[in-house]
Formats: sequence, C-alpha cells, structure tokens
Amino acid sequence: MKTAAKDQNRFETDASRYARYLETPEGRLRADLALTNLEEFLPAPSGVDSLRALDLGCGTGSAGVRLARLGIHVTLLDSSKSMLDLAERTVAEAAFSHQIEIKNADAAQCAEIFEPQSFDVILCHNLLEYVDDPALVLRGAVRLMRNSSAILSVLVRNQAGEVMKAVLQAGDLAAGEYNLNATSATESLYGGNVRLFTSQALDRLLNRACLTINARRGVRVIADYLPAQISRSADYEQIFALEQKVGKRPEFFGVARYMQCLARRATPASGGEE
Repeated sequence: MKTAAKDQNRFETDASRYARYLETPEGRLRADLALTNLEEFLPAPSGVDSLRALDLGCGTGSAGVRLARLGIHVTLLDSSKSMLDLAERTVAEAAFSHQIEIKNADAAQCAEIFEPQSFDVILCHNLLEYVDDPALVLRGAVRLMRNSSAILSVLVRNQAGEVMKAVLQAGDLAAGEYNLNATSATESLYGGNVRLFTSQALDRLLNRACLTINARRGVRVIADYLPAQISRSADYEQIFALEQKVGKRPEFFGVARYMQCLARRATPASGGEE
C-alpha cells in the first residue's frame, strides 16, 4: 500500500487484502471523508493548464481516479509493485490512463524524482504511519508544492482514537490505558506495527516542514464506535453526513480515529488556521 519501513512486505505480498478493505464501509468512509475535505481546499486552475496532483503511497489508485474526474492530472507513486498493479487496473477500468501517471518509487525520494514546485495538490494519506522518517517525506513534499496556493493533505492515525477504540469498541480498559502513551499499535489488516500521532506531534511535524495548517478535520470520529443496531452499510449516507459535521468541529478533532490536516507552504504573510 504505502512506502513502508522495515515491514513493507506486508503490502507487497497481499495487496488485494487492502483493496478489499477499501470496499468495506470503514474503508469507504475514511477515503470519502478525506477526499471530500480536500476538495474544499483545491486551488483554482491557472490559465489553460489543469492542476497537477501527486498521491504519495497511492495504494490502489482510487483517490487518484477521483481527482482525475475533477479534471486534475494525477501522478500515483507507491513503493509496492503489487499495489501499483492494482492501481493500473483501477485507472484502466475508469478509463483515465491518459490523465494518470504511475511511478514505482519510495515516497522518501520524491524530491529527487520530480522537479521542484511540480504539483498543486499532494496527498499523504495514511503514509506517515509506515515510513521510517515522516519528517523527510514531508520536507520532500513541500519542495514539490508549486506555490503558496498548493495544498498538502495529510491523514494519520490518531493515538487518542486507539484509546477510544480499545475502551468503547472492545471494552478493554487496560488496553485503553496503555494506548494513552503508546507510540505505535498493531494494525488489524496485516498485523504489523503502525505509528500513532498525537495532535500536538502532528502540528510540530508540519510546522517544522515549513507548512501552515489551514484546516483540521477529524475523520471517523463516531463511525467506529456506533452500536450494533446501526448498519454501517444501510445507514452509510447518514453516517457520512454526520461525520462531515462533527469532523469540522474542533472539539472532536482530538478524539477522531484519524486526523487530517490541510496545509500550505508557510510564507511570511501566512494567515494561520481556518
């Protein structure tokens, strides 16, 4: 799926497992919310040229296809050849091969692969949890942002969300207490380690990469903790609508399962957060 650290083979050996996850209500909700949030901050095209987007750790390519439908030229980058095979299939089935490029490379090397200031939109969704050096990936992404209107969307797993999940979903108070200070967790899909972020740590990481946070969004604030009588499939649209509302409320950001930040390159005259 993503540019990984020492255990990246989990995504190489069974990429189809991640593709199946994206078709579940949980997987759809994470992707739909993150992309809907991003669409609010897309820069306006300049002249006759379309916007150019880079999806770091693109996985199956579904996000890239959604951006291409908006008229954006997209480059998909992933270190997993198996994931890129799925991405190629996704792109071909959507008939967007003319608008989407695919590259097999490590996200940590993105600044070496592309010309500086090449992209108007950069996605970094559920990537920083797996890379060896998140700061290096972000610095590289910033070098690729075309100007101060270019947008970077970062989505990471929230440490507080692991506490809430352990207590509210599993009823495991001991695990909840342990997760209060955990820096990593075991992800359920492949069983490997995944880095956890606090909102403060994410802020520091983005600020040190010379980024200004324009907006914070909670993703899957309530969906993981719904009672069993609510159908994640049948009630999907209602869940999505409520998630959009609570995700914009700052009081819910810190307890969301995932945290999303929409950021631009910092400038001396930057205006701060939304």
